[in-house]
Amino acid sequence: MNDRYRFTDRRDAGRRLGERLAADYGGRPGLLVLGLPRGGVPVAFEVARALRAPLDVFLVRKLGVPGHEELAMGAIASGGIRVLNDDVLSATRIGEAQIEEVAARELATLERQEGAYRGDRPPLDPRGRVGILVDDGLATGATMRAAVEALRDRGAAGIVVAVPTAPADACAALAREVDDVVCVFTPDPFMAVGLWYRDFAPVGDNEVRDLLNEAAAA
Repeated sequence: MNDRYRFTDRRDAGRRLGERLAADYGGRPGLLVLGLPRGGVPVAFEVARALRAPLDVFLVRKLGVPGHEELAMGAIASGGIRVLNDDVLSATRIGEAQIEEVAARELATLERQEGAYRGDRPPLDPRGRVGILVDDGLATGATMRAAVEALRDRGAAGIVVAVPTAPADACAALAREVDDVVCVFTPDPFMAVGLWYRDFAPVGDNEVRDLLNEAAAA
């Protein structure tokens, strides 16, 4: 592993991603930067600052396979948008009842997060704007695909996916669904998002809320 390709932490990754995005999007009117919680929000905070664009959180939850929660069988996003990974479902033979149980649990968490992160502040309206969806990295891309569908359903004029690191094939697959995909580093082999960060500590709800409040005040 070449150390020069590793990010110090999510804020460092966001600054480097912001530099990459600034050439095409810096100062453009009608942008809205949307961080996927929780790890995507510190990255998105720096991206929004680099682009001089408003920041909001875009809530998406992974649907983990029961007993193997790290394996995504799909994802759910605000507004009831659900994306399922047919390959995983076929391989694990997960039934509809189990899918519904996991989805209901994750939807409850999503709704709790909505209140915890924003408080009384309403979500920013993406209609007619170019939404830049930001996460700290991609693995399968299931979570990001749910976010893309939900953002399109809300009337965004354009959708950009921006991440510090991802496998090249995941970027190529998403590029067929959105207007642009921007990724700083596509290692081969990819292995895992966290390997490309020196500090990949979990991001807490308080940090997400504080960053959103700071961005709103600015």
